[in-house]
This record gives sequence, structure tokens and C-alpha cells, in this order.
Amino acid sequence: MLALADVMDPLIERLAAESCEFDSTARDPERNCWMVVHRHVHGVLPSEYDIREVPEDLYLAVLAARRGRE
Repeated sequence: MLALADVMDPLIERLAAESCEFDSTARDPERNCWMVVHRHVHGVLPSEYDIREVPEDLYLAVLAARRGRE
């Protein structure tokens, strides 16, 4: 599990901010954080049938940072 210091990491903060870019298509923080983490890890946004995994710790840290902004 990530510590609070990890949540404040610049990468985490950047990805949390980028997740807000997807709010125009769906205001769903869980979905939008997963999308930016997927893009960060795999280099592309997920397609409809993309089932590649993302690191859960990274996703949860980005989601926590995103929720801290709201």
C-alpha cells in the first residue's frame, strides 16, 4: 500500500490532473484514473476490448490524489 508521501509524488499529481481531462466524456473518477494510468503504462488509451492490466498501487494512488482534489 502506498503512503501519503507517495500520493504527493509529482507523477501521481500529474496523472490525477490528466484524469480530469476525461470528465467531459464521463464524470467517473475511477474510470478516468484507470484510463490515464493505462495510457501512462501502455502508451495508448485503452480500446473497447483492451484488457491489459495496470499496476493497482499506481491506480489507487492516482485515484486518491484525484479524490483529494475534489
